[in-house]
Amino acid sequence: MDAFRFSLTEREKSFLKDLVLTSIKRRFDPSLPPPPPIPTDKLAERLGAFVTLSIRGRLRGCIGNIVGVKPLHETIVEMAHHAAFQDPRFEPLTHAELAGLEIEISILGPVTPCPDLKAIEVGRHGLIVRRGHSSGLLLPQVAVDWKWDRETFLSHTCQKAGLPGDCWKQPDTAVFWFEAEVF
Repeated sequence: MDAFRFSLTEREKSFLKDLVLTSIKRRFDPSLPPPPPIPTDKLAERLGAFVTLSIRGRLRGCIGNIVGVKPLHETIVEMAHHAAFQDPRFEPLTHAELAGLEIEISILGPVTPCPDLKAIEVGRHGLIVRRGHSSGLLLPQVAVDWKWDRETFLSHTCQKAGLPGDCWKQPDTAVFWFEAEVF
């Protein structure tokens, strides 16, 4: 797999994080001004993205699109709303939680079949496991955060799909990989 060559400047990263926060705040107070126009055309590229929200290091919401169907800045706004207010694992974010909100954004590179499971690098690759109608995805940083090795990462991705942890060893299980710009 060629390295994902998409990168953002600090200004672009800051803009996207501000965009997440502004769009969530506007849900509580629609009279707030809309966000400014995007600073560069790079933020209009069609890429998959996830928005992860945490409070004091604890997950509070994480939603994303694997493939970019809209301009990146629009995807970020949409995923911010979904992570804050529609992640089925959590109650909707409250106004009181805004002060402690931590934001992480993952911009996804192309998703391709993994040709060799031994080539998976913890911290570099995100994984998708599919078998039948079941599918599970874990971002590259998850394995690092939990200090997993490659096999544990594969196992947890299977479990995320609602499948047995060793399903990645079965020939009818498809494993895909991708890289991400995480900030």
